[in-house]
Amino acid sequence: MVNSGKKRKKVPVSNPPRRQRMVCLMSEEEVRIVDRYLEKYQITNKARWLRETVLSFIHQNMEDDYPTLFKEHDMRR
Repeated sequence: MVNSGKKRKKVPVSNPPRRQRMVCLMSEEEVRIVDRYLEKYQITNKARWLRETVLSFIHQNMEDDYPTLFKEHDMRR
């Protein structure tokens, strides 16, 4: 069985792309929920998934909070 999907570019181990560490403590129940989700959707890279999920949430909130010329109520008229 050959994987014909996209090939990911491997980053050399000697030059890690990220140098800042962020630590998050979770309860056992929260860890079970995350692990169940990752298993259900066959996500193998937990760190990348967590990073992308958090950053996409932040990006969406920043986009929603971006100042506009008119208030939302005025634009819906």
